[in-house]
Amino acid sequence: MGQSHRRVATAAVLLALLPVALTGCGDDDTDTGAAAPTPRAPAQEAASKSRERVQAYLDAMAAKDVDAGRSQLCAPLQATFDTAATGPNGDFADHFTVPQAVITDVRSGAHGQEVSTTVTVAAGARKATRPVLFTVTRSGADWCIAGEAPGDNTPAPSTTP
Repeated sequence: MGQSHRRVATAAVLLALLPVALTGCGDDDTDTGAAAPTPRAPAQEAASKSRERVQAYLDAMAAKDVDAGRSQLCAPLQATFDTAATGPNGDFADHFTVPQAVITDVRSGAHGQEVSTTVTVAAGARKATRPVLFTVTRSGADWCIAGEAPGDNTPAPSTTP
């Protein structure tokens, strides 16, 4: 009877410990019903991806490649892009050339990554250089340009006393 009693006790202990052992085997989100946290890109990746998107847009603008320019934009901007971009004051207007476009700053902003640029536009012999600020956001697993506005970020504050 002692042997049988030990087996029952051992089985009871194992059954008692089984839920503790299995705790780490499941998906915590399934147990609690909580949504999985959205992974956030590190700051360096965000800056790098934003720079890449804006550089691709600037290159498309210089090459007058409307399709390549459109592909850099978030879906809501693509709807009106063709008309606005090729219109008389658009980024891809036929009478403009873009001899130079430079990214001057990339930083986090209220609505995504803010990429400051300086774009030189020429129409015939006349040239004008203007600052343009692009806002780049993450859309799913990818990055896209969510906005474009005249101006740029003010210079970063100096850290030297």
